[in-house]
Amino acid sequence: MNRVAELLALADQVTGFMPSDEGRALFDNALLHGARKPNGTWLEIGAYCGKSSIYLGAAAEQGSCLLYSLDHHHGSEENQAGWPYHDPTLVDLEDGRLNTLPHWQRNIAKARLEDSVVALVGESSIIAKHFAQPLDLLFIDGGHGHDVAWRDFQLWARKITVGGFLIIHDVFANPADGGQVPYEIYRTAVQSGVFVDVAEVGSLRVTVRIR
Repeated sequence: MNRVAELLALADQVTGFMPSDEGRALFDNALLHGARKPNGTWLEIGAYCGKSSIYLGAAAEQGSCLLYSLDHHHGSEENQAGWPYHDPTLVDLEDGRLNTLPHWQRNIAKARLEDSVVALVGESSIIAKHFAQPLDLLFIDGGHGHDVAWRDFQLWARKITVGGFLIIHDVFANPADGGQVPYEIYRTAVQSGVFVDVAEVGSLRVTVRIR
């Protein structure tokens, strides 16, 4: 098995909520962008246990790009106790809070991607104020609550360079399929005339900044 196939197979197995076809689409589009613009700076918001980090990291490695993986690692609202996506095995027994960071670290180490993927641990809104590097690719898959998701978009999308990718996960046009905030953010991005569609696979939307 070659290096890329090994990484994609590993990513498929990591705990997370992204279907494999969407993960492979994330990799394919990131790989395409990395080939067009090598040595780029990428950032993902929402890492959980590292599933998307490995998909993106595999592409980053091929294009000599660097992926910053941003997460406070205490889980989104839907990951907390009493919610459908709560996993009690991820709870830190010392303080009773969800803590996915050790799992993320182990998965990135297992993937041997530590030279291509760097963790940013903390609140997105705080880190954004001190992050001056322009972004060639931004993947938004953090908290889906209204205020949190809109804040991620407003603080980080402005940092994307012309020609850079904005990729959004969990975009559902039908409210019966999932929450509407990522869909509203996606629609705002493309209706602004700043971003245009590139690809769509499942709930994954890939756009490119044109001005």
